[in-house]
Order: sequence, then C-alpha cells, then structure tokens
Amino acid sequence: MNLLILLIMRSRHSSHSAYSTRPARGQHSSRAQQYSAHGSREKIYIYGKHALMEALANAPHTVRKVFLSPEVDDAELRALLKKLNLTPGVLKTREMDHMVGRETAHQGVIAVTDPGSLLLDFKEFLAGLRPTESTMLVLLDELTDPHNVGAIIRSAAAFGAAGVLLPVHNQAPITGTVVKTSAGMAFRVQLVSIGNVNQAVDALAKIGFRTYGLVMNGSQNIADEKFDAPALFIVGNEGDGIRQKTMERCDVGLRIPMNARTESLNASVSASVVLYQWSVRHPNAL
Repeated sequence: MNLLILLIMRSRHSSHSAYSTRPARGQHSSRAQQYSAHGSREKIYIYGKHALMEALANAPHTVRKVFLSPEVDDAELRALLKKLNLTPGVLKTREMDHMVGRETAHQGVIAVTDPGSLLLDFKEFLAGLRPTESTMLVLLDELTDPHNVGAIIRSAAAFGAAGVLLPVHNQAPITGTVVKTSAGMAFRVQLVSIGNVNQAVDALAKIGFRTYGLVMNGSQNIADEKFDAPALFIVGNEGDGIRQKTMERCDVGLRIPMNARTESLNASVSASVVLYQWSVRHPNAL
C-alpha cells in the first residue's frame, strides 16, 4: 500500500502548537490574507550569483532578463549567459539597491524571472507519477512566510523529494526571497500547483496512499516509522496549522521526539527533521 504522510503543525481546535514560527516582517498569519502560489504569473526578481546560476543551469526558460553591476567580473557566469544568448544589462549598484532594496545581498547580480513557468499543474503531475517506495513529495498547506517556503524547498531537494506541491490560494508565492532562501533549489525540485489540498489528498488516496499526521501528541514516533511506501508530507500554516477537514483524513498520528524543555519547532525545521528521517530509510533517494 502506498503511503501518504501528513505533516501537521497543529489542529485548528488544539490549544498548543507543536510547530510554530513567527511570520515574516510585514506579513500576517491569518488565512484571510490572499496569497497565490503562482505569483499571478508576474515577473519577480531573483538576486545573487548562486540563485542565478541555478536558474540558468536548471530552468533557463524562466529567466527573462539579467542585470549585472560593472564590478561583477565572473567568467563562469558570463560564459553561461553567452551560451544561452542572454546579453546582460548594466546597472550601477545604487540602481540595483533601488530595484530589490538596499538591505538585499544581491552581489551585483539581479535577474527578472517568471515564477509561474516553474509550476506544473497537479493533474499533469499526477498523470506522470509512478510512485515507488522511494518516492517522496512535500505539500505546503497555506504557509505565509516565504523564508519557511524557501527553506522547506531546500530541504525537500536535499532529502530526495520528487516534488513540492503548493496551493493556488492563501499560499506565500514563489518570490525572490523564496528562491534565495532555497539556495536556488526552487529551480531543481519540481514545483506543483494544486487547486485544493483535500482534493489532492483524496486523489492520492484513491491510488493507494495512506494518510499519517505528525502531531505533538502523536502515538507513533517518527523514528519507529518504516516509511516502506511512497510518502507525502504536508506542512501546515504557521499559525493555524492543518485545517480540520484535512485532519480528518489522517489515519495515524506521528510525532517528533523532543526534549521536554522545548515546546515547539518552526515549520521549516520540523519539515527538515521528518524529511531527514525519511531519507534514512531511503538512502538510494539521495
């Protein structure tokens, strides 16, 4: 039987959060705030040499324009741009600061990208899915902190995920911050757009996936779980956690063992712990 694992921050009706995080500055944790994982298919800026190199090497179709400061003299980067027939524009450092913010560590390298072109539709993804015991997916259920989103994408790539699923609504979109925090892994792991979390879970259940929930008081220690079938981990909203209807789809509660003096872990750290534990059972996925 295939395995669907649900990474749950907390139930809407629970009084304590097993995994919490502080929203990014200027954001609210309320689900009422409307986010779109597609970024409305508008251009976004990515910055820094590493992020741009990852985009050019793994998803060059997403790059629309590149800007370099006169001080950037990187033979490797310029050779790759030439190979892809991309002529970089020249901007002074202060002009770049104006584009992405003075506090942004852009390193004199900025690119305009189309985040929507990174996302594959869930139905198309599902049609091509041939899960094995070493197949693992991560689903982000309405996370609002782009740093959490980027960090989880990075962990998903590090521990062998075949894809990261993102809802269309109420989800922090793919932005420059997400790409930068992911260390460019947003261009390496497949990102998948889903219209409804529960429908996605149901679709996977119909082909044999079993649902597990990671909760603070879960009956099953993650270290004792065999993970002997394809796995999907769902990470819930930082403040509200997984919605009740999705909670009802869980078959078994899983928990992360922690020292009693520590009440919680944030979303990205929790995801990393679980994904690592899964990878221990599936070293061939690394």
